[in-house]
Amino acid sequence: MELDHVLIAVTDLAAAASEIHDRYGLASVEGGRHPGWGTANRIVPLGDAYLELIAVVDEGEAAQSPFGGWVSAEPPTPIRLLGWAVRTQDLDTVARRLELPIGTGSRAGRDCTLLTWRFAGVDQAIAEPSLPFFIEWGRGTRFPGRAPAAHREGPVGVARLELRGDAERLAVWLGSHRLPVTISPGASAVTRIVLAGAAGEIALSETGS
Repeated sequence: MELDHVLIAVTDLAAAASEIHDRYGLASVEGGRHPGWGTANRIVPLGDAYLELIAVVDEGEAAQSPFGGWVSAEPPTPIRLLGWAVRTQDLDTVARRLELPIGTGSRAGRDCTLLTWRFAGVDQAIAEPSLPFFIEWGRGTRFPGRAPAAHREGPVGVARLELRGDAERLAVWLGSHRLPVTISPGASAVTRIVLAGAAGEIALSETGS
């Protein structure tokens, strides 16, 4: 099980991409639309993981989708840490252990290739953002974190993800793992993601610092 991506809800993808680049030196690439969810994204590639900038682009469609509703649920802010996902190559076993239904998703990539995935635990992640949802990428799908991107300080990776919530609940949810996460008591939330590169650490927090 590996950290797959961190979701960052934004009100405007182009503006958020500019802010992320100007403030943190992080480059992003165009993602695509999520059919049936009312959302679209941009990707900040980090090698084995990525940041997903995600925005509602069709309010009517998003209102009919639990995922779209999650993205639009909070009062609008330019950038908001929303949730996170872990990657597994055995989603069926994870779903059986936690008694979770499995859903499917897809979107067209910027090079017109199709990205497909299966997922489980989104409803729980919506209710408790300190819990990740689980994702298994489809065979032949190019992992978004591997997309070429020229970050200002060179290659950047995830150093750690900081959460608030119930540590025992998270431990049961994840099972055995070596994920770079820390959790402190409080209302369930993703509070900070710390990236590391040749020039040092870059921290994105719920307050934008």
